[in-house]
Amino acid sequence: MKKRKKVKFTVQLEPVDPALLPAPNLLQSGFWLAFKESSGWKPLSFMIHCTADGHAMDVPLFVLCRPLAAGYGIAYIPHGPAPSQPLPGRPCDCLEALSKALKPLLPDKTLFIRFDVPWGTTGEFNFPEALCRPLKKAVYDVQPPDTVIIDLSPSAEELLAGMKPKTRYNTRLAEKKGVRVYEAGPEELPRWYGLYQETARRDGISIHEKEYYERLFHSADKSAPTDKSASADNSADNAAAGSFAGQTPLLHLLFAEAEGTLIAGLIVAVFGTQAYYLYGASADQMRNYMAPYALQWEAMNLAKREGALSYDLFGIPPANDPSHAMYGLYRFKTGFGGEILHRPGSYDYPLKFFTYRVYRLAEAARTWYYKSFRKRDKRHTSQQQKQDTEK
Repeated sequence: MKKRKKVKFTVQLEPVDPALLPAPNLLQSGFWLAFKESSGWKPLSFMIHCTADGHAMDVPLFVLCRPLAAGYGIAYIPHGPAPSQPLPGRPCDCLEALSKALKPLLPDKTLFIRFDVPWGTTGEFNFPEALCRPLKKAVYDVQPPDTVIIDLSPSAEELLAGMKPKTRYNTRLAEKKGVRVYEAGPEELPRWYGLYQETARRDGISIHEKEYYERLFHSADKSAPTDKSASADNSADNAAAGSFAGQTPLLHLLFAEAEGTLIAGLIVAVFGTQAYYLYGASADQMRNYMAPYALQWEAMNLAKREGALSYDLFGIPPANDPSHAMYGLYRFKTGFGGEILHRPGSYDYPLKFFTYRVYRLAEAARTWYYKSFRKRDKRHTSQQQKQDTEK
């Protein structure tokens, strides 16, 4: 990959009411700030006035701050900054200049700024250019760096034709087996959460408490327009104007049933012309009904009806590697077609170097426990339970 030249970035930050800022994506929106505030984060919002390589640009920025022990805290920027045009030079030059400008505007004892930048590269094995010092690769990626983006502009027939044959077959098989997909109200979240807990136990993943997902829907309902069809009709106009200011996503809880039994469910968000698959769950039983395929197909069609032009499947393993523990997830999501996007992942800009190193060691230990030891222990428990059942 050709090495980029170093470019000097001049950055000024202007605090702005989040409702007055354009929101380039769901995680860089006033809605997401308000939702995370309900979970204990302190939101900040700015307009970045940036000059680089002779070009001036204004970029919105939404920042989340979280307090830790002893008065310390962290700052997190999910999927930002998100400029409307490619940045010149190296990504680290932009993020370093931005971090220096942001530092005096953060709480005094902020340990570091963590970025999950939204830009990346496409292609099966075409990984993004690594970021560089003084930024450090985070111990773990908060947002999944690798994902599949499906273009929803083709017709339904063309979307089906763009799927891999096995995925198309399973999608139709679910229909033949009588899988019924329908939209449920937020009051049905406890039923979905029961499935989600089942999925977490099976796959060894950590999930939030049920109240977290209830707050998500409550945040959307509290500020959503009363006429959802009018919002969908206006979404394309808002996108064309380059602004999603004050816009709230349309959240949907989709259920899949067969023989009167709930066997799968997912949460999808439609935000302007972008749709996101946020959370999915499925039962251990009746897996041969292929309900997750029917769910994703309905989610794509629903998003298309509401004006979305793209559907983000929100996370896959980095490569087509059969030895990867989540290879099944890779096959499932890439089977729907679309384009693979590789982002750099989470990077930190340390502000308190010694304390940051201590925090990093603690974070590494916690990550090892939850992502390695706990998963291994759960797999062992599951295998033991299976053996006991077979005795």
